[in-house]
Amino acid sequence: MPALLSAAERKLAEAIYGVSYANPFLPQRLEFERAILGDVGSPRGSVWNLRVGPQQEPDQITQLRQRIEPLAETLFNRLLDGARAGDADLELYETVILFTLYHRYRAEFEEALSEALEREKPVKIGFFGQFHKDMLHYLDIRGLSLPALAEIPHLFACFFQMRRAFHQIFQNIIGGSMPAARLRAAVWQSIFTHDVRRYRRAFYHRMGDIATLITGPTGTGKELVARAIGLSRYIPFDARTLKFTEDFTGTFFALSLSALSPTLIESELFGHRRGSFTGAIEDRAGWLEVCRPLGTVFLDEIGELDAGIQVKLLRVLQSRTFQRLGDTDSRHFHGKIIAATNRDLAALMRAGRFREDFFYRLCADMITTPSLHQQLVDSPGELRNLVLFIAQRVAGDEAAAVADEVMAWIEEHIGMDYPWPGNIRELEQCVRNIIIRREYHPHRDTGGGDVKSRLTASFLSGDTTADELLRRYCTIIYAQTGSYEAAARRLQLDRRTVKAKVDADLLAEIRGTRAGALG
Repeated sequence: MPALLSAAERKLAEAIYGVSYANPFLPQRLEFERAILGDVGSPRGSVWNLRVGPQQEPDQITQLRQRIEPLAETLFNRLLDGARAGDADLELYETVILFTLYHRYRAEFEEALSEALEREKPVKIGFFGQFHKDMLHYLDIRGLSLPALAEIPHLFACFFQMRRAFHQIFQNIIGGSMPAARLRAAVWQSIFTHDVRRYRRAFYHRMGDIATLITGPTGTGKELVARAIGLSRYIPFDARTLKFTEDFTGTFFALSLSALSPTLIESELFGHRRGSFTGAIEDRAGWLEVCRPLGTVFLDEIGELDAGIQVKLLRVLQSRTFQRLGDTDSRHFHGKIIAATNRDLAALMRAGRFREDFFYRLCADMITTPSLHQQLVDSPGELRNLVLFIAQRVAGDEAAAVADEVMAWIEEHIGMDYPWPGNIRELEQCVRNIIIRREYHPHRDTGGGDVKSRLTASFLSGDTTADELLRRYCTIIYAQTGSYEAAARRLQLDRRTVKAKVDADLLAEIRGTRAGALG
C-alpha cells in the first residue's frame, strides 16, 4: 500500500499544522503562511491588525484555502483507497480537514456571530447539519479512528469561539505595532492558553478557575482587554436544539471599584439581605451570584480595594464561596474573575495595603497593556492610523478630512514626539477637541511628589552616578516639556542625547502611571 503523504506533502501538511495551532497574532503564524504560499504570503515581520477586520477575509486566507483544499481531497481519496498511515500522518490529515472546514464555514460563523450580537440572545444555527455531514464525510473512514469524529459539536463550539475571539480582539485592541500585536497575542493565550490542542482536549471548561490580572497605565484599554477575554469564553453547542447553551453577549459584568464606597462594593459584589445596612430595603443578589458559570466578573481598579474586601474576595478565589451581606448562607461562584489596575501592586504590598496572598491568587494569568508612547516608538507611522481609526468612530464620512486636520495640528503645535501620557484616551480627546475647536492643548503634568522625594533622597545620599543623574534629570525635564527639542534647549544638550537618556520607566512613574505595554 502507498504511504498517505509524499515528502513534499508532509512538509506542506506540517506547515498547515503550524498555521492551525500557532498564535494568530504573532509573526510566527505568518511565517507558517509563507511556508505554504511562498512570496505571495504576508510580508515578513507583518502582524494582523485593525486593517484586517474580522468581517473581512484577507487575501492570504483565500490563497491558503486554494492551496489546502485540493490536498484535503487528495489525502481523503488515498485513505479511501487504503493508503498506509501512522498516527502522526493521521493527525496531520485531521488537521488539514479541520482547517479546511473551519474556513469553508467562516462566512456562516461570521453571520451567526452578527445575528447573535444584534439579537443579544442565542440564535438557531441552521448550518450545523451540513457542517456535521462534511465532518462525517472526511473523518468517518472505515478502519480509522480519528479523535475529532467523536466530538463534532465540541469542535463546532470551538470554531465559533475562535470567530468570537477574533471579533472581540480586533474590535477592542487596535494598533499595528509589535506592542499591540503582542497584546493581542497575550489576550489570545488568556482565552485559549499557549496550546490550542490541549485547550480543546482538556482546558476549555476549566479557564473560569483561573483569574486574570491586567496591569498598565490609565487609558490603555484594560477594560477592553477584559471584555475581549470575557466575551470569548467557551460555550457548549447543543446539537439537538441547534443553539449554544448561553448568550455570550450577556456574560460580562463590569464593576469599577474606585467609584464606590466599601459597603456598596460589597453589596454590588456579594449582594445583601434586607436591613443589612442603611438603604438595604430588600434582598438583593450581587454580581457574583448573578454571574453564570460561563460568565465573567470584571473588577476594575483592584488596587483601590479595601483590605477587608480583599479577604472576602480571596475566599471566593480559593473556595469559590461567598455570603451576602447580613446572611450566613454560603453561595457558590462558578464564573471567571478578571481584575485590572494601574497601580504598582508591588509597592502597595510593601506598604501593607495589598495582601500578598490575594495578589498570588490573581496573578496566575497576567497581561500588561502598553502605553501609546511605546506603540509609537515602535511604529511612528501608527499615529495617523490610530487617529483615522478614532475619526471613523467619531466623524463617519468626514474621517479622512478630520484625520488630516488632527495630524496637521499635532505636527505644528504638539510635535510628533509628544509622549501622550493619557494614552489612547488622550488621543481620542485630542481628536474631539480639534473637531469642535480646531485646537488641542495638552495638560502638562510635572510629576508627583513621591517620585521627587525619592530622587532627592537618592541624590543627597551620594549613591547616584553622574550618568544616572543625567539620565534622571533629562527624564524630568522631558516630562515637563513634553518635547525632546524643548528639553534639549533647556538642558543645552543635543536632542539625540536627551532622547537616548530618557528613562521610560521613570517617565511613566513621574506621570503617575506604570510602565507597561498598549492596546
